[in-house]
Amino acid sequence: MTPITKPKSVLFPHHENYSFTFIDLFAGIGGFRLALQNLGGKCVFTSEWDSNAQKTYAKNFGDIPHGDITKPETKFAIPNGFDVLCAGFPCQAFSKGGHRKGFEDTRGTLFFDLCEIIEKHQPKYLFLENVANLTSHDQGNTYKTIIKNLDELGYYFPEKPLVISPDKFGIPILRPRVYIPCVRKDIAGNNSKKIEHIAAALEKQYVKHIDSIDTILDKTRKNKVGPYELSVLKMWDEFYKGIDLKVIGFPIWMEFFKHEGMLDEYPEWKAKFIQKNIDLYQRNKKFIDKWLAKHENLEWCTKTHRKMEWQAGKDYDSLFDCLIQFRPSGVRVKRPDKFSTLVAMNHQQIIGKYKRRITIDESKRLQSFPENYKLPTSNTIAMKQLGNSVNVTVVQKIFEIVLKEF
Repeated sequence: MTPITKPKSVLFPHHENYSFTFIDLFAGIGGFRLALQNLGGKCVFTSEWDSNAQKTYAKNFGDIPHGDITKPETKFAIPNGFDVLCAGFPCQAFSKGGHRKGFEDTRGTLFFDLCEIIEKHQPKYLFLENVANLTSHDQGNTYKTIIKNLDELGYYFPEKPLVISPDKFGIPILRPRVYIPCVRKDIAGNNSKKIEHIAAALEKQYVKHIDSIDTILDKTRKNKVGPYELSVLKMWDEFYKGIDLKVIGFPIWMEFFKHEGMLDEYPEWKAKFIQKNIDLYQRNKKFIDKWLAKHENLEWCTKTHRKMEWQAGKDYDSLFDCLIQFRPSGVRVKRPDKFSTLVAMNHQQIIGKYKRRITIDESKRLQSFPENYKLPTSNTIAMKQLGNSVNVTVVQKIFEIVLKEF
């Protein structure tokens, strides 16, 4: 592996006049760091195992992150006396004892390593982030185990999970994540209710109107969809305009239009969708048969593109009025007012009216990264890194309140 060299100049060094210190674990490309540096913090330790993310982090901050946080030598390198521990840790299942046995039941998971670090260093604040379904993972046992351990380690946290999407602050993207800001009990004066002020203070900052997606878009001709993809979109646009439904509450599966077999061989949920496809075909048989003949029975399409999911409601007359993604489940069509979650895969969303994909710079704005933040030249790697990152604005809004309250 080629060693990562420390850049001679960096874009986002910490300032020497700082009011608190923090460590950045599972750091990714530094979303937590950008937010906390904006609030006057100094990063004193970073850990990130992904080599591409390490390179991006070093290019922007000048620090080469330490590697695997499960390694004793990495934990040993963490300095004493820091104020805040930040971690966007992965979601992993715990043992079935889970929330009954607590700390020992997290062994073998990355959360166990977090707990070890917290137990040793006892920082004033913890700031954890994860996917929104962490709260329901393993029937809720995963989240119960996490908060039980945080309580036993000596921290208060919001009683109700804090699930926030950037659109709450006007950013045109739907990307809910669960945030767990924690305050050491003695810092809170042993007042467990004080931490609940965070949620209320955040809600006061929520906006009623989301910015138009045009506020983050460039005037560019880059990323145009190719001829094949454009043909697929035009084909499904013609289909949507020709059928008798404006709101389609089920996925369109072309292969089942003329299905004549028994449905009891399928799971109940799938059988219901198949029946709805059959009913749609029967009601629109004349149009659909003509459509199928015109488009060669869709045999020129890959199998996934013979499926379409309309999730844009009734207010739009065309696919090209909407936001679109080519996904493994089919061609997904969404309302054009906000982008879907940036995924850590290369399914870049298509802006229908421009017939092009969203650019990396536009994706960067959706995650509230500065314009001059440097990402890899590879779209696939850059998209993965942005998709895995925290949203800088959301993190900053939450921790700003924590600092004011405590």
